Amino acid sequence: MNIQYKVLLVDDEEDILEFLSYNLKKDGYDVYTAINGKEAIEIAKIVNPNLIILDVMMPGMDGIETCKEIRELPEMKNVLVAFLTARNEDYSQIAGFDVGADDYINKPIKPRVLSSRIKALLRRGGIVENVNTEKVDLGGIRIDREKYVIFKDDKQISLPKKEFELLDLLASKPGKVFTREVILDKVWGGDVVVGDRTIDVHIRKLREKLGEDFIKTVKGIGYKFEF
Repeated sequence: MNIQYKVLLVDDEEDILEFLSYNLKKDGYDVYTAINGKEAIEIAKIVNPNLIILDVMMPGMDGIETCKEIRELPEMKNVLVAFLTARNEDYSQIAGFDVGADDYINKPIKPRVLSSRIKALLRRGGIVENVNTEKVDLGGIRIDREKYVIFKDDKQISLPKKEFELLDLLASKPGKVFTREVILDKVWGGDVVVGDRTIDVHIRKLREKLGEDFIKTVKGIGYKFEF
């Protein structure tokens, strides 16, 4: 494997950092570590990682708040973020995806399984990076895929990564109804377990920013983009 992929591990337990770092370095990743959220943000600004593996339960700034701040940095819009946590509660996962997480990985995890999950995440990230970068104009909504921003009536609106990917998917074929299953697979990936509420929350946030006219609900099936 080429060492071009940079992974930032964030956990307040140093034995976990040491264990994960050792195994990822064996797989050929360029590994950086941080023991808290603030340190993670500073390191991320410097090294621009491809993937951040982030513990949820940390003293001071927890993983949810750390991810939120990372996603607010323009240069961090495309970085992949996976939460590593022993918590399985639905509300924790919903909160994580709402602030822009790409995956949830439960502790404890075997090195081979972790390696497989990371490879899957990076493949998905590569697909996102290689999409057509042309600007798409759809009835007053212009999507700039290269910069991960949209324009509504020439006013720029920055979107979190998952909101952008969801809008880009729906707008890729105006009028086509995308089922919830297709949305989950294309935006969150088949290996990520999220519920219908997660999609609904992202749709609601898009409507708040774009207005109610563009994204239509097809009851019992899914959503479509119209203009």
